[in-house]
Amino acid sequence: MSALNIGARALSANLAALQVIGNNIANVNTPGYSRQNVIQQTSGYQQMGNGFFGKGMEIATVERSHNEYLTRESQKAGSVAAADALRYDRLQQLESAFPTGAAGLGTALNDMLNAWTDVTSSPGNLTARTVVIAKGEEFASRLRNTASRIDSLQQTTRQQAEGVVKTINGLAKDLAQVNTKITESQGSGHMPNDLLDQRDKILGELNKYVQTTNVAADDGSVSVFVAGSQPLVLGSRANALATGNDSTDASRLVVSFVQGGVSTPIPDAALNGGELAGLMKFMNEDLVDTQNLLGRMALATATTVNNQHRLGVDLQGNAGQDFFSQLAAATGLARPENVGTGGVSASVANPQALVASDYEVRFEAGGINVIRLSDGTSTPVPALPAEVDGLTFNLDTPGAVAGDRFLVRPYEAAARNLQVAIGAPDRLAAASPVMVTPGTTNSGGLSVESLYASSPSANLTDPVTITFLADGSFTATGLGPGNPPPDNAGPPASYNFRPGEPITLNGWSLTLRGNPGTGDAFSIGAAPAGSIAQNAGNGNGMLGLRDLATFDGVPLADGYVSLFSDIGTRVQGAQFAANFSSNIASTAEAARANVAGVNLDEEAARLLQYQQAYQASAKFLQIAQSTFDSLLQTVGR
Repeated sequence: MSALNIGARALSANLAALQVIGNNIANVNTPGYSRQNVIQQTSGYQQMGNGFFGKGMEIATVERSHNEYLTRESQKAGSVAAADALRYDRLQQLESAFPTGAAGLGTALNDMLNAWTDVTSSPGNLTARTVVIAKGEEFASRLRNTASRIDSLQQTTRQQAEGVVKTINGLAKDLAQVNTKITESQGSGHMPNDLLDQRDKILGELNKYVQTTNVAADDGSVSVFVAGSQPLVLGSRANALATGNDSTDASRLVVSFVQGGVSTPIPDAALNGGELAGLMKFMNEDLVDTQNLLGRMALATATTVNNQHRLGVDLQGNAGQDFFSQLAAATGLARPENVGTGGVSASVANPQALVASDYEVRFEAGGINVIRLSDGTSTPVPALPAEVDGLTFNLDTPGAVAGDRFLVRPYEAAARNLQVAIGAPDRLAAASPVMVTPGTTNSGGLSVESLYASSPSANLTDPVTITFLADGSFTATGLGPGNPPPDNAGPPASYNFRPGEPITLNGWSLTLRGNPGTGDAFSIGAAPAGSIAQNAGNGNGMLGLRDLATFDGVPLADGYVSLFSDIGTRVQGAQFAANFSSNIASTAEAARANVAGVNLDEEAARLLQYQQAYQASAKFLQIAQSTFDSLLQTVGR
């Protein structure tokens, strides 16, 4: 009878092995499926008079091919790759908002500045003046359109992040349910392979959205933590993530961990990987930095052009007004923790010194600190108002106390709100309030290239005479206070002269070219009222702005280059990161699949192996039965 039992058990075990192999083959293309194997063991032995005889074999369990380390490595690598890929995709969309060539901001900026050339050639030509205004409107329009595109990207990114968070919460609930089923199956003594595969698949999907840390429990469940220590799933209980606005800046998105009705904000850097991390980095870093660069370009250009335009005179004889509409000062956003009643703001003091960054004004026991958030640079100031990085930080409302903080975003709305203020061509201030008259006995070796007001000096129109000496230097009489000291003590005190280099005194800038003769003189004073239609001095001043170092030493005309190069650098860096992390993720997944995946060639070989074993078991059972029947027939006689 033992032979029959051995044959029957062998037949059943080999049939089970064939069923497992068939299941493997059927699931060769099933995502998340791990190859399963029948683990066989001996059924023990029995002692007889002439030795120990085996009792055959039986199935111990069915286990899956699985390597915890490789699975976790694949999940982490896939999480980083998902973050990098999504950020790269978003940055490409951002880059498309900054075209080059004729459609670019750089072309619009240069067209606006270069349009003054025709005005300087014909100051009274209303058509040329109209073109200047039209080019200014085109530049402002492109700035507004670009800002609108950034706002649109910000909105769609926010919506996508909210959708990702909903998906994460749904997967957390699914994982908690699978944990419950796995825990309930623990009493059987066998591993629930399909449930474990389902759990690993959920964990893999979850890591595509947010990187997790997993901790296995004794009951077979797995607890999942996000942002280092926040328990998204604890056994059979799932918590949740939520999105919302920053308590200080409503334009900034914040992800929070919610447990028991208590919401805890998660720092963006703590997310580490997953699509959510890529979206948060793009929205709260890349978009903000680009918005600041664009806003700085708008604010610096508008302020620089306005400053120069106000120094001129229009065709009606009136002092120049703002070319662009005045942009409002940036109001500081108070932190919710503030206990004082103070208020701060920031306005432009020096457009050539602006740094594309947000700032935080901190009131402390020892004074006030202005923190540049782009790099953490801290500038202590004794009181407000104070100038930092070309901005004047003002105390609008007293009452701030130690510990109060204010977020200041001086560039956030600049491009979005820029408008041209000049509506009529005769209001264009192309004339200069000062005029130069060469001496009648000059040698003729020097020519006047340009003269225009360069700063709002109180002594701008005071009569000044410069006279050249034999050594090529010049003296200046009639100067007011605040001018640079002479280069040469004298006597007589004199300034050095370099052809083509502006002479800046009393708030005007005079450029002479050629070689001066001894005694050559030039008189600078108020321009006669009747010279306005022929006077294009301030037009030359506007053209001179093209070479004015404005953006970290870059000329105003090349300001778009620094903006576009920053975006290009971000895109290239994101592309490299996406390709690199994708290769790592592919390698990690291939290593996992080599262990857990189904190999059809291997399964075919095992299919033949167990088919032969099954046939042999059946043959053995047949022989055992035939032998037993013969024995019964013999005994029956």
